[in-house]
Amino acid sequence: MAPLPSKAGSLLRVCQRQPLRPLCPLATAQQRRTKADVVERSAGEYDQTPKFQSPFKNSNDNPTTKVPSFGKYMSKKGETSNKTFQYFMVGTMGLLSAAGAKATVQDFLVNMSASADVLAQAKVEIDLAAIPEGKNVIIKWRGKPVFVRHRTQDEIKEAEDTKWEALRDPQPDSERVQRPEWLIMVGVCTHLGCVPIGEAGDFGGWFCPCHGSHYDISGRVRKGPAPLNLAVPEYGFPEDEKVVIG
Repeated sequence: MAPLPSKAGSLLRVCQRQPLRPLCPLATAQQRRTKADVVERSAGEYDQTPKFQSPFKNSNDNPTTKVPSFGKYMSKKGETSNKTFQYFMVGTMGLLSAAGAKATVQDFLVNMSASADVLAQAKVEIDLAAIPEGKNVIIKWRGKPVFVRHRTQDEIKEAEDTKWEALRDPQPDSERVQRPEWLIMVGVCTHLGCVPIGEAGDFGGWFCPCHGSHYDISGRVRKGPAPLNLAVPEYGFPEDEKVVIG
């Protein structure tokens, strides 16, 4: 490397000996003032500013739970008077609710119950003294015909001597009558609901001309398409010469 001129070398040596100065004296001074302010604020000013107090801090001075006072809303007459009024209102509402429920249920039951004309036909009373021996009487009960037969002794014997075990609908005569001389049955054929004719058929009882079903003197099916015997309704004898059906 070629040696520098004498003047340039002398100037370079002088610059190396002198310390470097900051390029921006104003920026350096500003930094110094800022640091001084921070020191002064940390010494006194920051201590004088109010500190933030968290409401969730658990301490004796700031409890986390504060129960408000409802003293101004309380009654001045005392607690007993309020309870008496409350009990009175609850009891009154309970009575009104019970009365309303009773009226609703009563109206529902009245609407669902049978009408007067249906109740009038629910039971039928028959005077048996007007029916001679060996005759049939047909009455209307609940919209259906009912056969009342005053049987003779020969008819009773025939009904009892029949071998009912071999019948299509096996049933002894004693289960179909309460008194042997009185036979009471619903006059509706068990096949398709026709009304049989009395004192007819092959067995001297009832005959259904619609499809040819034959019943004996006890109302038991003996021939034809009918699957069951003539039905026996509920009845009773309140007196010797009277019967009540239903």
